[in-house]
Amino acid sequence: MEVNEQTAVDHGLSKDEFKKINDLLKRKPNLTELAIFSAMWNEHCSYKSSRKHLKNLHTEGSQVIQGPGENAGVVDIGDDEAIVFKIESHNHPSFIEPYQGAATGVGGIMRDVFTMGARPIANLNSIHFGSTQNKKTKNLLRGVVKGIGGYGNCIGVPTIAGQTHFDESYNGNILVNAMTLGLVNKNKIFYSKAAGLNKPVIYVGSKTGRDGIHGASMASAVFDDKIEEKKPTVQVGDPFTEKLLLEACLELMKEDSIISIQDMGAAGLTSSSVEMASKGKLGIELDLSKVPCRETEMTPYEIMLSESQERMLIILENGKEDKAKEIFDKWNLDFAVIGKTTNTKNLELIFKNKMVAEIPIDFLAENAPMYDRKWKKAKLPQKIDYPKETFKSLKLENCLIKILSNPNVCEKKWIWEQYDHTVMGDTIQKPGGDSGVVRVHGTNKAVAACVDSSAIYCFAHPLTGGKQVVSESWRNLISVGAKPIAITNCLNFGNPEKEKNMGEFVECVNGISEAAKYLNFPVVSGNVSFYNETRDKGIKPTPSIGGIGLIEDYKNMITMKLKKEGNIVLVIGKTEGYLDQSIFSRTVLLEKKGPPPEVNLFNEKNNGETILKLIDKKLILSCHDVSVGGILTAVSKMCIKGKKGVKINPQINFLNKFSYFFAEDQGRYVIEIEKKNLDSVKKLLKENSVHFDEFGVVTKEKLQFKDELNISIVDLSKKYKSWLENYMAN
Repeated sequence: MEVNEQTAVDHGLSKDEFKKINDLLKRKPNLTELAIFSAMWNEHCSYKSSRKHLKNLHTEGSQVIQGPGENAGVVDIGDDEAIVFKIESHNHPSFIEPYQGAATGVGGIMRDVFTMGARPIANLNSIHFGSTQNKKTKNLLRGVVKGIGGYGNCIGVPTIAGQTHFDESYNGNILVNAMTLGLVNKNKIFYSKAAGLNKPVIYVGSKTGRDGIHGASMASAVFDDKIEEKKPTVQVGDPFTEKLLLEACLELMKEDSIISIQDMGAAGLTSSSVEMASKGKLGIELDLSKVPCRETEMTPYEIMLSESQERMLIILENGKEDKAKEIFDKWNLDFAVIGKTTNTKNLELIFKNKMVAEIPIDFLAENAPMYDRKWKKAKLPQKIDYPKETFKSLKLENCLIKILSNPNVCEKKWIWEQYDHTVMGDTIQKPGGDSGVVRVHGTNKAVAACVDSSAIYCFAHPLTGGKQVVSESWRNLISVGAKPIAITNCLNFGNPEKEKNMGEFVECVNGISEAAKYLNFPVVSGNVSFYNETRDKGIKPTPSIGGIGLIEDYKNMITMKLKKEGNIVLVIGKTEGYLDQSIFSRTVLLEKKGPPPEVNLFNEKNNGETILKLIDKKLILSCHDVSVGGILTAVSKMCIKGKKGVKINPQINFLNKFSYFFAEDQGRYVIEIEKKNLDSVKKLLKENSVHFDEFGVVTKEKLQFKDELNISIVDLSKKYKSWLENYMAN
């Protein structure tokens, strides 16, 4: 087949990019070479629209062992132990085929973690769907949840936390972001950088098939009416094979035989071989006739582009092949020596004794395009002045019930009860809290993890939204008693060729970096997903932030459920009554304009660190951060979890009860303390210049405020818990 400009365009390359390839090679590429360029130069693998801006992220910290650029980030948690973690998107495949798209997203992120020598200990996810009125939403949700559970449950890794959001902007592009944490000895971390000449290149895992060909290219394009035709580009997962691969790799890693190891993820054998050689500044020669294939007559083109799952590429020390083969044979997995490292600095592909491709590695990696796309700065919207009569006909109880039964606030038990969250026996805080928590096996230490996004805020003002989502992650970790360590990010955006979308990306990244730096909460890994757009309609900017923190002694972990009648409830942090972009404003007042709440990073840091001091002194019994829905929503969730009520202080000081109870001002927490400790707590808060309100007292069974709110926790609980179950049942 003759390769021309149209062939290149069909492969997702631009005309200018095709010209650049011809200029670099000083000849036309053949079809296999063109396919390799298309895989390595697409948005998903090359980060060509985002690389310039990702360099601005704050990535350094005293506990960071490995920042961005590897399969996953690594942070030190003491005692020669480290946590390896990352979040990644599988958006496009999950929209086309929700079960396999979500399942292989989970499989892929787990391989990123165990390829570095870490045993996965926890999974999380951030999933976003279209309007609940959209006829596709229910089936997509059902398929994605089954896929996530189907893979994670089978491989035996607990899913400990997550987040689900509905918004019409995802009608044509759902988001499925999967996150994994693994535990590793910090002296036994494995990297993907190739080293040494004439070292054997080993293929292990499943056989290569025709599934997933062009998967990375499909993830770098907008959708149109021909979406069904893209089903063959979705990978097919087998969690039982992945479990075998995990155990075989970890067994081999006990030996001193691996030089480098890389998961075959997006763009399969192409990206894994090129990345290893590029990092080691070496060449790599592969004999594709030796690649184990499960289908007959596969061509070099298909072998190099297949994204069949559960495969790894390993570079071994010479003479270690037989011992390694023994291990993979024991686990009933394919093992094949398919090539060697060379000093040519080229990717050389041989098939049936013929050279079928020869490309300098630099052309695929360092010379990949990097675009400085035009972008528009977002203006901060004008604040809304709500006239007093806006609130006149509103009843507090009705507003609270409306918010608690909103799809974006209500309990998501229907989702997380389909995941195994206690397998491995170390989960000590299950889904439904501020963060999931797993004990570090056999120790008193525990790791907390959460995942958050705030597309509504980011859409209103991306810079503020970027800061807010990092701050939210920080608060969720603090709320369970964990000291925040680091974050991973999955940056989901529309078409970067549009100035507005590119501006949203740039400003969100700047906001994330500003907050990460101020809070000493560095970004150590991540992923960018562009082109989440269908028929010219893009998603709201949705950066998902996965945070992890350390609890030195798991017995000091905090939950949000109220503990005992007679205890005092305090609100930590000042409430200014910020309603713009709040769920109250959007669903009760039907007002969608205005800026998101301001983020004061000094207050975020100071308030959070003060909460940790109170926890350290064992002065806090329960804690929950104030976020979507404001104080009254946060307190209601604490009541529901603890099956206790709260009598709200009638003397509480506010100008407008609705803006006090439902505002989404940042940097706030609700805490429960014993009455006898009130003076000690007040003293510590004042010493640290932290504002607080004496909100109320824990009671037996009702949430009460004057004569305006008097609802039993049983009734409140029904409203909170029933929406999603009813929606999925009907």
